[in-house]
Amino acid sequence: MLFKDLDIIQPIQKALKEEGYSKPTPIQARSIPPLLEGRDLLGCAQTGTGKTASFAIPILQQVYNEKKSSKEPRTIKAVILAPTRELAIQIGESFTAYSKHTNIKNLVIFGGVSQHPQTKALKEGVDILIATPGRMLDLYSQKFLKLNNVKYFVLDEADSMLDMGMIHDVKKIISHLPKVRQNIFFSATMPKEISKLADSIFKNPVKVEVAPVSSTTETIKQSIYFVSKKQKRALLIDLLKDKSMESVLVFSRTKHGANKITEDLMASSIQAAAIHGNKSQNARQLALKNFKDGKIRVLVATDIAARGIDIDELSHVINYDLPEVAETYVHRIGRTGRAGNTGTAIAFCSMEERELYKAIEKLIKKKIEVVEEHAFIGSANDVAEVVKRDNRRNNNRNNGSQNKSGNKNRANTKKWNSNGRKKPANKKADNK
Repeated sequence: MLFKDLDIIQPIQKALKEEGYSKPTPIQARSIPPLLEGRDLLGCAQTGTGKTASFAIPILQQVYNEKKSSKEPRTIKAVILAPTRELAIQIGESFTAYSKHTNIKNLVIFGGVSQHPQTKALKEGVDILIATPGRMLDLYSQKFLKLNNVKYFVLDEADSMLDMGMIHDVKKIISHLPKVRQNIFFSATMPKEISKLADSIFKNPVKVEVAPVSSTTETIKQSIYFVSKKQKRALLIDLLKDKSMESVLVFSRTKHGANKITEDLMASSIQAAAIHGNKSQNARQLALKNFKDGKIRVLVATDIAARGIDIDELSHVINYDLPEVAETYVHRIGRTGRAGNTGTAIAFCSMEERELYKAIEKLIKKKIEVVEEHAFIGSANDVAEVVKRDNRRNNNRNNGSQNKSGNKNRANTKKWNSNGRKKPANKKADNK
């Protein structure tokens, strides 16, 4: 199937062609037709599957068709909520690209910056609003926003909003929207809280699931290094001596850790920048721009800040710290190997992280290749031996349980005759 086979209007088709789009991804092919019909949609898809175009194209088309038959001033027709400013900006860029031939105007609003440019744009009129929940509620309470004409509502990265404690703000925003509207949710996972929220507002939704969270694309080469916690920074610097690692996204568990890693890399003459919640908006956007432009090789990020980083040519993802939730590993490595490209995902595993490593392999249902020869093999052997010992202990425990179960069954069998009657306890009892 090609985009031209979908019922998409010419102005958007032209924009898609100019962006180099020809064939829709699975999530786009399955989502665009029902959304153009006005159906509600609940989509479950991990990052890198093309979710933004899945809802942006139908919304733009419907808004465009409505504007053609009306001469009313611009009012907000669609609201898209995103958990982070980076993702909101990314979505805004996509809407701008797809709508370049439609005269549809979108606006991105988020906190951490002056509200004046945002309120000025709102007064001038916009058709589509992309926002983070906190800033949107703030401007609504100041009466800069009118939502009475909203016909399309999108909740993107719904599970992330739940993790970040935004779900109550989301519910407040929903309460201010018109009752009759098209609802679209996209989420990498589907926690009970999100399913419950969807059930409360959806009307006979289409459910689309693509690339389950446990799957890892075959275009990504995965490997893991066993290494002591103290040797991780030295290992990272050693790996980055390889100039073929052109663009590297390094995941740190904490903001402080991201800063420290960046400082160590810079001290070793490796151009890097950190991106996390404590950085100013300008600093985050500058770091992201420099990374996309190739001015720096390495971007060190926390999971929350990495939402919205969308780079087709990202060559490597390094899990400096293994995530505490196994599903997060899949989201992280899914940022490479996109748009038909191959990618490389590397993970570091210290002694303290061995249970996290096991949980990841259990989730993805495959063994990650262990790099047994590297510059810090001495410390790596210690970690590897503990992992092997843990595995042997678990195997022995499982085998022991099976043996006990088997012995118990055999013992029970001995108590019964072939005719199904219980054997006498002993000869004395039998003589009596």
